[in-house]
Amino acid sequence: MIAASPGRAVEDHQDSAEKRAIDVRGLAKRYGALEAIRGISFDVHRSEIFGLIGPDGAGKTSTFQILAGVMEATSGSANIFGRPAREMRSQAGYLTQTFSLYLDLTVAENIRYSGDLRHIPPNEIAERAQKYLRMFDMDRFKDRLAGQLSGGMKQKLALVCALVPQPHVLLLDEPTTGVDPVSRREFWDVLAHLAAEGLTILVATPYLDEAERCHRIALMYQGEIHQIGTPAELRASLGAKRLELRTADLRKTESLLSEEAGPDKEIIDVQRFGDRLDLLVRDPDEDRQMVAEKLRSAGVPVDEIRVDEATLENTFVAKLRALGQKAAAVEFPSRHDHSNLHGQVAIGATDLVKEFGAFTAVKNVSLQIRNGEVFGLLGANGAGKTTTIKMLCGLLDPTRGRIELAGTQGNLRSEGVRQRIGYMSQKFSLYDDMTIRENLEFFSGVYGVPEHEREEKIRWVLSFSGLQDKQNQITGSLPGGWKQRVAFGAAIMHEPDILFLDEPTSGVDPLARRAFWTMINRLADSGAAILVTTHYLEEAEQCNRLGMMVAGELVAEGTPTGIKARQSGHLLEFIVDQPQRAADLLKSNTERWRVSLFGERLHVITEESPASAIDQTKKRLAENGLRVISAREDRFSLEDVFIAIVEQARQQGKVVTED
Repeated sequence: MIAASPGRAVEDHQDSAEKRAIDVRGLAKRYGALEAIRGISFDVHRSEIFGLIGPDGAGKTSTFQILAGVMEATSGSANIFGRPAREMRSQAGYLTQTFSLYLDLTVAENIRYSGDLRHIPPNEIAERAQKYLRMFDMDRFKDRLAGQLSGGMKQKLALVCALVPQPHVLLLDEPTTGVDPVSRREFWDVLAHLAAEGLTILVATPYLDEAERCHRIALMYQGEIHQIGTPAELRASLGAKRLELRTADLRKTESLLSEEAGPDKEIIDVQRFGDRLDLLVRDPDEDRQMVAEKLRSAGVPVDEIRVDEATLENTFVAKLRALGQKAAAVEFPSRHDHSNLHGQVAIGATDLVKEFGAFTAVKNVSLQIRNGEVFGLLGANGAGKTTTIKMLCGLLDPTRGRIELAGTQGNLRSEGVRQRIGYMSQKFSLYDDMTIRENLEFFSGVYGVPEHEREEKIRWVLSFSGLQDKQNQITGSLPGGWKQRVAFGAAIMHEPDILFLDEPTSGVDPLARRAFWTMINRLADSGAAILVTTHYLEEAEQCNRLGMMVAGELVAEGTPTGIKARQSGHLLEFIVDQPQRAADLLKSNTERWRVSLFGERLHVITEESPASAIDQTKKRLAENGLRVISAREDRFSLEDVFIAIVEQARQQGKVVTED
């Protein structure tokens, strides 16, 4: 190796320093005896989207607060463009986890207030507001109260408020929690454009499909950074492949293979989904044969074993486990057997309609959910999911239609029916001004948990939540992910045989999400019928069956694999030298939803043959000075299918317009 001259080394260092927008060195933060951040170092390049991922309590939010200049570090440095972060507050836009818009102000008034705080001249506020609202397709909502916006639109407005001062660095702490898939994709498309225009973005997210859209990511755990690289580099570092195994007996197969799984074994990990198992293995060819032989000898029929790439979530979970982080797997103290209910119709709806004045929120929805089944109800904000759930569990009377719940078609609010139902609401599940224990004691009483079982059930919830030593903490002070764990535990303490879960894992990190779904599957295996909504479509793959709602109608239903198989067209993946330019170019002559950007990867949905579409796309990109590094056909993700269904329904006039 040839050594660089001292002069050249200084030059390289200066070039590197000039590329940095954020420079963090030896950063530490203590709260009394608690070390939230333990001497972390990283840098973020100019015009880069840099992701900070990690479980709840990793120290991400403390890092953001120091970089935003709202909190001092205990030691170390955090510089933005070479100056201390606290001195550069005017150059940083900050969107917090708990950002609160003024709900009684209009969209325009919120933006004007945000600009006034930064001393932006009124004419410039108006000009910038118009630019960003148009970018988000929200310019027609300027006079609407913020409190009347959907969750996705509130987040877009919050981002506009952060952008009006025209910061050079944007800090986003879990900006899309609770945002539907369509709005999430639009949100990330805007971030990609902003980065291409020169904005530097640091983002924290619990959704690892979003982390795939970052240029680089850092894995943070217990106040330390353990790995930094591009998504592709992190996936490659795992040194493993994924086997997708389809079999009719998921429960038995999972149990059988989990006995053989571990960090040092041939099968590293086993994860159960709605109609398949994912196995993480080091040698896919040998291990596929080994798994097939093992199941054959156990009398378990195998429909398919397919080799695929490991996901970023596989990498995240494997890394955390190697660091000693375990998902809570405490055995639930079950005292009531529902196994005799398997296969019975637990939740049924026939031609369900709900009208609010002239507005029809739910239109002729019919479905059946059986005991022992996990059913996922998916839809964008405003699709009618929550209204449907409220009718199905007896909280809201339908305008027309018939409902069957727990074998009852009459009074769904009777004491007997209510004791068989568990309900975890999207917005209200716990009392924030009570302690964790007080909440659990209250709900165990409301749900009629026998007194001799209460203490055991409360201990289980605290253990499942990882909060054994914090039971006297005020619930409102918990981070969102921990609060969700407590709320889930409170909803199942009475062992319902019918469970409604409205976005139960919103804001929950991947390892904790696995603990949720392990418990959900155990409840279903024991005979419970479970209806769940989620905006995270990789999670929706955990359901046995899915229903997709658009504008109050159920437009698709089936297993995750079945719904994807029915999607027309082909998904093509391109890696190009200028991904943002390529995406904008391809969107200019096709429906915009058919083109999406995931970091350096470009996804294009086409109705043509893959070979022809790849050739035509390569030619068009080359004519515009863009080089294609690789191109291939890929499989549809559930998010791709969902967005295609929503957009096709919109073309048919089925989508409710926001205005």
